[in-house]
Amino acid sequence: MNHRDTPETDRPEIPTRLLVHALVREDGTVDTGELYAVAGLLGMTDQQVRLCVKRLVTEGRFTQEGRGRKAVLRAVAAGATGAIAPDADHVRHAYRQDHGLAPWDGTWHLFAFAVPESRRTARDALREALLHLGAAPVQGGLYVSANPIAELVEAHARHLGVLDSVTFLTSTDLRIGDTDDPRLLAAAIWPLDEIAGRHERLADFARASAGHLSREGSLSGTEQLTLAVELAAEFTRAMTPDPLLPPELLPRPWPGSRARRLAQECWTALRALPTAQDAPTSPLRLFRIYGDAIAPPAGQ
Repeated sequence: MNHRDTPETDRPEIPTRLLVHALVREDGTVDTGELYAVAGLLGMTDQQVRLCVKRLVTEGRFTQEGRGRKAVLRAVAAGATGAIAPDADHVRHAYRQDHGLAPWDGTWHLFAFAVPESRRTARDALREALLHLGAAPVQGGLYVSANPIAELVEAHARHLGVLDSVTFLTSTDLRIGDTDDPRLLAAAIWPLDEIAGRHERLADFARASAGHLSREGSLSGTEQLTLAVELAAEFTRAMTPDPLLPPELLPRPWPGSRARRLAQECWTALRALPTAQDAPTSPLRLFRIYGDAIAPPAGQ
């Protein structure tokens, strides 16, 4: 059974490991019967699931009680949800921007560092942290962000033991060559076409899924879980590399705000479905995390 009417090739690509983490319940367990059922709807084979579970248990990430489809996995780490879980503060900030609640003050935040080769691991980790926080390289060792992330950068640098090698500064008159227009600078520094493309994909998926929900009226518990995981995967794929540039720096219309609105509407429709007979007795952590993250800003 195809649980929605979008083409098979349009389904998000979800690694089996990610699926296991996504199905962790609030009590820290994964029902392998649900795991195999959802995996089947996602086109995964039983062998893929068995091998993945075996690896996760061997790595010490889960313990296993029982065998096969009647087994229960228990997450060793209390917060296990895998990379499919969003950064709630990052998502809330995106929705605040969408509602005009986080206007840009015209300040660029810059970070320069010169970490020696002997500390390459720390240097690479700092670079990854900057990229994760939405900063982008201007030239070697110099990164810029349109958002005030200095405290977060400092925390990462301090943790890595390289704070003394990082310079923090702000500017309201950034210029690269002859370009000083903020919109043109943003277009030159960040890969806006790639970011927009991921949001367009999220928008298409959320719109198609919401339409399917309105036509079907109800889904089995397994189908609800599958759609929730797919929506979460698409949302994370769109949001995780998004620097959340202020709307003042983005092309208009910007697909990010539209995609987030459609994802919010789809998630709300999914959560409003009648409880299915085969629904989990303990809700997924994923439901709570996303429910908290994409809730409309206060006063909206």
